[in-house]
Amino acid sequence: MKEAPTEAASRADFSKVRYAQVWEDADILTEALNIGPDSVCLSIASAGDNALALLTRNPKRVYAIDLNPAQLHCLALRVAAFRSLSHQELLELIGTRPSQQRLSLYERCRENLQKESQEYWDALPETVASGIGTQGKFERYFELFRKRVVPLVHSQKTVDALFVPRIQIQRLEFYESRWNNWRWRALFKIFFSRFTMGRLGRDPAFFKYVEGSVADRILERVVYALTELNPEDNPYLQWILKGRFESALPLYLRPEHFETIRSNLDRLEWQLASVEDFTRRAGEPFLDACNLSDIFEYMSETNTEKLLRELYRVSRPGARLAYWNMLAPRSRPQSMAAELTPLNELAESLFKKDKAFFYSKFIVEEVASP
Repeated sequence: MKEAPTEAASRADFSKVRYAQVWEDADILTEALNIGPDSVCLSIASAGDNALALLTRNPKRVYAIDLNPAQLHCLALRVAAFRSLSHQELLELIGTRPSQQRLSLYERCRENLQKESQEYWDALPETVASGIGTQGKFERYFELFRKRVVPLVHSQKTVDALFVPRIQIQRLEFYESRWNNWRWRALFKIFFSRFTMGRLGRDPAFFKYVEGSVADRILERVVYALTELNPEDNPYLQWILKGRFESALPLYLRPEHFETIRSNLDRLEWQLASVEDFTRRAGEPFLDACNLSDIFEYMSETNTEKLLRELYRVSRPGARLAYWNMLAPRSRPQSMAAELTPLNELAESLFKKDKAFFYSKFIVEEVASP
């Protein structure tokens, strides 16, 4: 019997790479999930960055799932790269270090790919040559912002100055005196409007449950990232404004984690499935940690509760669920107060450090004992 499509699958196009990178901070994610050596984890795959980041905590198993086969090919190539390349070569393949040898690096990875992934990447030599972390729809959206919008607002000298080390009060002064001009505010509101983001960045379906001004809410978080947080330590901000990671790397790409991830790759399994399909096939509770990305962003409150109940059914007592709200507020409903306990203090403290600044809230919930 064919599975009924999920709400997400029925509303959004999942046929191409939407995210060539994962734009969610794995530092706060791994801390929130409290993963141990016996933990069995579920992770939204996306491009694979955070599923790989979970391996730094030495879990027993990580199941990475996605509705989009192209996203799983992104994960598969990253896994092959960890098996086949050095750390420096991995950074070159991703696209954050200069390289003229990405196609030859891919050839070395190719033997560690299954046939479907080989065929997928064989057909995209230009994408590989540009860097596999550069060519998702979301990354092209930021590239357009970086190349077409930012130069209308600031010189390259001013952009570079943003990343000079400063204390918090100096960052605020820099923002107000040099960055926050009328062109910045006006062009930001156009480029990050509901219409423009839906057309060029995210699928319009992601805004179905969003109320109010999208641009205003994102700008508030951007100001926080530029002033309260340190741009020098923020890989996501560096990629958006410079097209590469300079002084900071996402967790899974840091050199100190390279060998740990490589040694744990056999603990990672990926599947083409929705969370609903994955939980439906499960029997007794077996999960200890769930990275749910921002999947509830494009679900109704009714379907959010249904999925949370399914996750509760297949999770062991003490298991943790972590996910982000971007624009649509979602969390466990009051009707599930006996099943899921919000860890609000932990979530709020972690959210204050969240370098992927466009989200409005970070949610951490714990499965209660029966």
